[in-house]
Amino acid sequence: MRQYLREHTNPPVFLVSSAVILAFVVIGVAATDALLAAAEGTRDWIGEKLGWLYVLSTTFFLGLAVFLMLSRFGKIRLGPDDSRPEFGTVAWFAMLFTTGMGIGLVFWGVSEPVHHLTWPRNSDYLVDEGDPPPVEAAGEALSLSLFHWGFHPWAIYIALGLSLGYFAFRKGLPLRPASALYPLLGDRAFGWPGHIVDVLAVFGTIFGLATSLGLGTLQINGGLNHVFGIAVNPFVQSVIIIVVTCVALLSVLAGIDKGIRRLSVINLWLAFALMIIVFVFGPKLWIIASTVSAAGQYLAGVIPLSLSWPSPLADPQAAEWTSAWTIFYWGWWISWAPFVGIFLARISYGRTIREFVVGALFAPVGVSILWFGVFGGSGLYYELFEGAGLSALAEEERAFRLVDLMLDFAPVLGDTIALLLIVVVTVFFITSSDSGSLVVDTLTNGGDPHPKRAQRAFWALSEGAVTLILLVLGGESALSALQAASVVTGLPFALILLFMVWGLMKALAEEPPPGRVRDLGPEERSRAKRPPTA
Repeated sequence: MRQYLREHTNPPVFLVSSAVILAFVVIGVAATDALLAAAEGTRDWIGEKLGWLYVLSTTFFLGLAVFLMLSRFGKIRLGPDDSRPEFGTVAWFAMLFTTGMGIGLVFWGVSEPVHHLTWPRNSDYLVDEGDPPPVEAAGEALSLSLFHWGFHPWAIYIALGLSLGYFAFRKGLPLRPASALYPLLGDRAFGWPGHIVDVLAVFGTIFGLATSLGLGTLQINGGLNHVFGIAVNPFVQSVIIIVVTCVALLSVLAGIDKGIRRLSVINLWLAFALMIIVFVFGPKLWIIASTVSAAGQYLAGVIPLSLSWPSPLADPQAAEWTSAWTIFYWGWWISWAPFVGIFLARISYGRTIREFVVGALFAPVGVSILWFGVFGGSGLYYELFEGAGLSALAEEERAFRLVDLMLDFAPVLGDTIALLLIVVVTVFFITSSDSGSLVVDTLTNGGDPHPKRAQRAFWALSEGAVTLILLVLGGESALSALQAASVVTGLPFALILLFMVWGLMKALAEEPPPGRVRDLGPEERSRAKRPPTA
């Protein structure tokens, strides 16, 4: 076993990451309330005292992505100059979208706009308890949801993914966050500083995934109860986690091309079909009007909102809302950056920087606008004009209740659509577990993008086990603690990301102008090779 670890892993990262995960699971089960209080207290302190760091860093990443897309650096490929993409455009987009958003879009598509309707950012929309919210609040509710799920998270992913893709495929360095620090630290980047960065990346990936998989399990269980009357309890949730983990295991063992790619493409089309059905049977004119209006409001206000960190003295309502929502989301997306960014880098060999930015920034945001417009817009309509009571339901029940409201005249069709919703959530669950296993294994084996099958299986099973133990034994409070702890990791990783893009820009500045042949050194020539297909 020791010999295997020496040959196929990065022992410091593997051992420390495993120990941290095991310790967190034990504490999460044995002292759930204490862990939740500590994690949430730290998260709230960061939001109050250091929220400005999240605001400025995420805005900087967005500006950087746009600059790189428009600059001469946009023509540089993530690989040698003669390299070409490993995956087709549709498959590439399907994988990046299902990994970057996944279960979250289904879970929050209806729920978040309803939250913002009942707890608005603008104090003018506050109403007394029991009074209906004003119709004008719907536009803000939808546009704020787009703000949290639009350009900023993808800009964060691009910052890390582009840095790793450049250094791994063009410079021949390992596919690990430490490689992006090489221009700043030299060989020390692969010593203890790099190990610390990689451990933080593993921590954020495993616990961020476990939280999302736990939320997905709750939603699948709620859907099965809705359609088939299956009880909502820990036993059923355990079965769901075990079954889905087994399917994910088969997919991850099949590799990216045969496993993740195929499932991602299938799920993209299933999600698209679900969105079309909801639109057809929903309040179409309201959906169109609210989507266009919210998109315009979002695009017009993206810069002011990006730099907004209200003072509790000047606007206590906006300050409290910003800390609870925007600062939380920025920390959450930053903690997810290692997971999504490394996976984006892994599937983007041969693409130019411009293709990478356009595909990973504008295309996903367009889909998110449509998704929230259809699901969130429908939810707002029924909440405002039909007295649906969505705000009183648990988050995982709202999407299924929305299906009921639209299809109450055709119960059989309603159950069919609810079943499709369950399938979409389940496949998102599987693809998230697949890509997460690949990323964690890449981090713990020193940056090799083609880990051994046994290691892929180990991390796929580990993710399922962490989710199972925390959800079943610790309950939803353990998932909340997990979520809060993951967000806390966003603070150090925001600083690490800033250094990573510093290293990227330093390396890009040494690239020759367009049309001039780049002179590779002998070491770089030997490293810059096309990766074999997984």
